[in-house]
Amino acid sequence: MSASAGKMGPSLTQEILSHLGLASKTAAWGTLGTLRTFLNFSVDKDAQRLLRAITGQGVDRSAIVDVLTNRSREQRQLISRAFQERTQQDLLKSLQAALSGNLERIVMALLQPTAQFDAQELRTALKASDSAVDVAIEILATRTPPQLQECLAVYKHDFQVEAVDDITSETNGILQDLLLALVKVRRTDLQGRESHSPGKGGRDSYSGIIDYNLAEQDVRALQRAEGPSTEETWVPLFTQRNPEHLIRASVIKNTPLYFADKLHQALQETEPNYQVLIRILISRCETDLLSIRAEFKKKFGKSLYSSLQDAVKGDCQSALLALCRAEDV
Repeated sequence: MSASAGKMGPSLTQEILSHLGLASKTAAWGTLGTLRTFLNFSVDKDAQRLLRAITGQGVDRSAIVDVLTNRSREQRQLISRAFQERTQQDLLKSLQAALSGNLERIVMALLQPTAQFDAQELRTALKASDSAVDVAIEILATRTPPQLQECLAVYKHDFQVEAVDDITSETNGILQDLLLALVKVRRTDLQGRESHSPGKGGRDSYSGIIDYNLAEQDVRALQRAEGPSTEETWVPLFTQRNPEHLIRASVIKNTPLYFADKLHQALQETEPNYQVLIRILISRCETDLLSIRAEFKKKFGKSLYSSLQDAVKGDCQSALLALCRAEDV
């Protein structure tokens, strides 16, 4: 079922627009992840420990969680290869057979390469109209151009179709225009970086001089573009202006705050939205989850760690808490 523009009212439109350009904000936060490279890493010991965890009497879930939530994604890929070489078995499939529910989903996501994880999430979102807006915007707007380029390549390889073709067939109206524009601008951003000049049709380059008159004009144009049939105003603006310009126009939020809001929303539902929790905690744990935790505590007066403790139940709680890492006092 295709995602319709009918759900894209003015308030949602403005929410989506306020999040464009977030990928450009990530670099300012450095590598404030909760999960770092494990210094005393032994690929052989980890592979052996995981083998024991799934072949002994009962599945040792705590051992699986301990290993996978304390190793970087690169180290987890090395463990997967070592496991395959020593046992002639695929680690992901072996763990998938041993686990179930949300813990299985977490472990599968931890073992996938980043681009494959994003491609799978994007595909799922485009095929489910209820989540298409949030997930597609999140991935297309918060990944850097190289990350998105790799995601789109994996998408084509794994699903034998271009992401733009799925966007065209599964969405319509304003949402379709926006998603297609985001894919285009990320590609041209990447081409511009590689050639050290902005690609044709991409974002304006930032010269270091702020054009306050243009910023004021854009704000007025956006204020007028609150009704239907106004996408011709805001789609080009938000996908072509450089991020520094958009920040001056007060239309871009910082990336950690965006994810803090999404995590809070996921935890406020009657049943926590585990798909959102898993996707954000795993995709940001090596990037800026410390900053997300700080924004969460600042805005909601309660730590992300405590919120997860209160809302999340079952086997997956220990894994999500391990990714979050610690309490914020």
